[in-house]
Amino acid sequence: MTEQLIHVTAAELAEQLRTGATTAVAATEAHLDRIRAVEGDVHAYLAVDAEGALEQAAEVDRRRAAGGVLSPLAGVPIAVKDNIATKGVTTTAASRILEGWVPPYDAHVVERLREAGMPILGKTNLDEFAMGSSTEHSAYGPTRNPWDLDRIPGGSGGGSSAAVAAYEAPLALGTDTGGSIRQPAAVTGTVGMKPTYGGVSRYGALAMGSSLDQIGPAARTVLDTALLHDVIGGHDTRDQTSINQSWPSFADAARAGQVDGALKGVRVGLPRQICEGEGFEPGVLENFSTTVDRLRDLGAEITWIDTETFGYAVAAYYLLMPAEVSSNLARYDSVRYGLRVTPEGTPNVERVMSATRAAGFGDEVKRRILLGTYALSSGYYDAYYGSAQKVRTLVQNDFADAFASVDVLATPTSPTVAWAFGERTEDPTAMYVADLTTIPANLAGVPAISLPSGLSDGLPVGIQFMAPAREDARLYTVSAALERALEQDWGQPLLASAPELKEATR
Repeated sequence: MTEQLIHVTAAELAEQLRTGATTAVAATEAHLDRIRAVEGDVHAYLAVDAEGALEQAAEVDRRRAAGGVLSPLAGVPIAVKDNIATKGVTTTAASRILEGWVPPYDAHVVERLREAGMPILGKTNLDEFAMGSSTEHSAYGPTRNPWDLDRIPGGSGGGSSAAVAAYEAPLALGTDTGGSIRQPAAVTGTVGMKPTYGGVSRYGALAMGSSLDQIGPAARTVLDTALLHDVIGGHDTRDQTSINQSWPSFADAARAGQVDGALKGVRVGLPRQICEGEGFEPGVLENFSTTVDRLRDLGAEITWIDTETFGYAVAAYYLLMPAEVSSNLARYDSVRYGLRVTPEGTPNVERVMSATRAAGFGDEVKRRILLGTYALSSGYYDAYYGSAQKVRTLVQNDFADAFASVDVLATPTSPTVAWAFGERTEDPTAMYVADLTTIPANLAGVPAISLPSGLSDGLPVGIQFMAPAREDARLYTVSAALERALEQDWGQPLLASAPELKEATR
């Protein structure tokens, strides 16, 4: 029963729950059993809330037995990235500076999960304060890729993607500032979506880069991702950037992509400055070319698009994001909450703050705080931060020009497959270019999705689609159509070809 319940899709599990073929408690117990079996290998979670999850599941079963009206995903368990506040459950952002912190409130998206009756299994690992592309920068140890335990699961949301890929959760929430949902999805063979900026409330997400951060769903299929997006999306008055408009059903949009002819006439643009740029592994480019041919076979119209400023997006991002980091992380000052380290001698606020931040923040966080503070300092603001903002505007203009002639843009999600642990930790710039294709969407605030497109050297590769702001539904239709065709070609979902997790703990 455990194997049956953990390997079905979230949509299939929801249907079993609706018809009474299983219960929310049984589904939750099955995933908790899976966590106990493989978590020693994967380390996807920083905290597992078995008691709380089972209580939530039992309540769903009681409401269903009483004939209550339930949401489509009621009883389907979920994991939540550990930089999203959960009342009564530790939220650390994988940093020592927040070790043991238990929020007194829920993030907006967590409120939505609870209202939908989705048991929260626990909190997933990440690069500290979401700063990284490999989940090696967690203060509590790295997460491992279920495809190869000696390789990274992407980042910063490697814990969420690994939990989904290892069948430790059917669904997960992540945050995406420069690709932290999509790049882990690509290297673990899962699906990850960055919604339109403002389409999902950021209230309760521990801020990294406030003009870039976006909470989004992760899952094993496009439909599952869309179903979760329907739960968490919508307006929230506590988030001043939240878009006050009605949204279509993303699940319906995904289902529309599962019919014949769904891609006929869809105009797909290939950004020349990305797709023909440097830094891509040959196997990734070969897979992308093959996948584009498959899109063409399905009736899509393929066009090359010039996006001149996309090549400058990474440089602009790594000025803008650290500048916002230096401001947002100033709140961790040893005075209001979190870690406090008292140095020897006569303490004062300045010395306590310095000692606390030195002990509480990791190297990558300190690096970005320093970069951001420098970029904002007197005499350098216009040369660095001001120039980067101008590039951001040009990137937005390039998107607008591109979408005047195409419906979606397509790129490889990541320029490489998952690399081995330690391969890039001594070279931060090599780590940063892992976000080469994902960053432009964050700078422009447009939606973007990654789904599996095949294998290179036995490891997953993803394709990314981007659409105009507020056209998230379009991405689900296009992605579901391609997913359906690829799985028909393969004869099974990509994850079904993943090697079994090794039994020995690391």
